[in-house]
Formats: sequence, C-alpha cells, structure tokens
Amino acid sequence: MAASKLTASVTTVVSTKGQVILPKAVRDLRKWGVGTRLIVEETEDGVLLRQAPLFSETNPSEVFASLRGNGPAKTIDEMKAGILAEAKRRHARD
Repeated sequence: MAASKLTASVTTVVSTKGQVILPKAVRDLRKWGVGTRLIVEETEDGVLLRQAPLFSETNPSEVFASLRGNGPAKTIDEMKAGILAEAKRRHARD
C-alpha cells in the first residue's frame, strides 16, 4: 500500500483503442514506471488495478534439478572453494 493518498479526485478517458492513461500523480504515487505490468480485476465496486509480481509463483518441485550439470555433482567443500576462488579473482582486479 502506498504511503500517502491522492488529495484530489482525478479522471481519465478511454481511447478509441480501449486504452486508459493513468494520471502521472497515480503512477508516481504507486511507483509504476514504463513497462509496469498490472493485473486488472473486476470487483463489485468497479475495476481494481494491482501491480503484477515480477515472476510467476513457482513450486520448488517444478524447478529443482531443471538445469543439466556437466559431470558429477560437486561437494560442499568444492563449491565453497569455487566461490572463494571467484571472490579472490574479482577483488584482485580492483
């Protein structure tokens, strides 16, 4: 929910293409920039606009082991060593 509310009522018009321009005050209040995806819901009182989540909800069982690996699985110690080596490599070039 936004921290503050609009102080005055605003209106807009539906275009011949069925498009509606959201007033700048509303976009700024909601931090809805260009490309923001919105969910449009029909309600008893009218139409509700909500920001769509950036990513669709997933179940872990749908994504675990979804990437193919090359060779045998790495041990925890091998993974830690790889992370440490990469961190040292990145900091060495600073």
